[in-house]
Amino acid sequence: MSSLPLFAKSTVESHSTEKSVWVTLYNRKVYDVTSFLEEHPAGPELIMDYAGKDITEILASPDSHIHSESAYEMLDDDMLVGYLATPEEEEELLTKHKDIKLKPEYDSDGLRVADLTSFGDIPDDLLHLKTDHSDDYKKHKFLDLDKPLIMQVLRANWTRDFYIDQIHRPRHYGKGSAQLFGNFLEPLSLTPWWVVPSVWLPLDFYILYIGASHLHPVVTLLFWCLGLFVWTLIEYCMHRFLFHLDDNLPENNIAFTLHFLMHGVHHYLPMDRLRLVMPPTLFIVLAFPFYKLIFGIFPFYLACAGWAGGFLGYIMYDCTHYFLHHKNLPSYVQKLKKYHLEHHYKNYRLGFGVTSMFWDRVFHTYLHEEDVYEKKN
Repeated sequence: MSSLPLFAKSTVESHSTEKSVWVTLYNRKVYDVTSFLEEHPAGPELIMDYAGKDITEILASPDSHIHSESAYEMLDDDMLVGYLATPEEEEELLTKHKDIKLKPEYDSDGLRVADLTSFGDIPDDLLHLKTDHSDDYKKHKFLDLDKPLIMQVLRANWTRDFYIDQIHRPRHYGKGSAQLFGNFLEPLSLTPWWVVPSVWLPLDFYILYIGASHLHPVVTLLFWCLGLFVWTLIEYCMHRFLFHLDDNLPENNIAFTLHFLMHGVHHYLPMDRLRLVMPPTLFIVLAFPFYKLIFGIFPFYLACAGWAGGFLGYIMYDCTHYFLHHKNLPSYVQKLKKYHLEHHYKNYRLGFGVTSMFWDRVFHTYLHEEDVYEKKN
């Protein structure tokens, strides 16, 4: 049991700068979201618009993004700092210096609310609330974010259904990046987004130069465009059939661990800045079969042109993926950002396109606003 303060409305409203941002939910719960400013999928600007204010309507607004149960859990688990005093409670505080003790109750929708239970004297004009505030590990019995994750996955005794359900309940670590290996392998799992274009663009341009220097410009352009187009299909298929193996994932810890390394950790911690793009080592492993196939089918210089187009598609995909999570984007790509975030927070079984929605429409996996996947309690 923990004791949380009951704040006056003026106190909440005063926390409206980038150094300290508080918001309320249901005009009752008070959250300190300062640490989440740079992690917010829609950018810090949107949070600042609601600094010191209530966010109940915007969280449920289809025009913004209907937030999932996991988003509400994230707020309660990581950012709850107290409760907003009602006018009557504020009056009690100022006139009688009473301590209003509250106990958690639940309404018909299963949302935690607080009911007045007793009074008592306290110093410093503070009101306190008694409430349960267990951490994520105790609540879900899944992963302890304070320990290296991979060994926990390897040693766990989960069913496939439990594992798949849990990784698709997004968490916000809030302290940088959670430990994946906890040893010398850790740096290999952390990749800033700019590493992808810095490392791969020069190589991509060199491969294109080799092909273009031995081919007619029209042929070069044709195969380059073909490679770029084929990449969009590869992107969709890998995301849908490999990264989201889900119900077809073998039910053993080795399979869970490989899946967690490839994509599970991203859905589990979707706002981790250093695990949003593919580490170069993993890219080499996944790209090698495609490299052998393309250069085995086509003459060398044609293969260079086609590979350069597909390679650029991958680079654009990884950069786009990072921007969709962490940048406030222009209006013409805002729909794509919303679409991808709904794949994470609303329905992971639909919406596999990242750089476009084209193949989702072709293969009938387009994620509509009403397509909410109901998770088990």
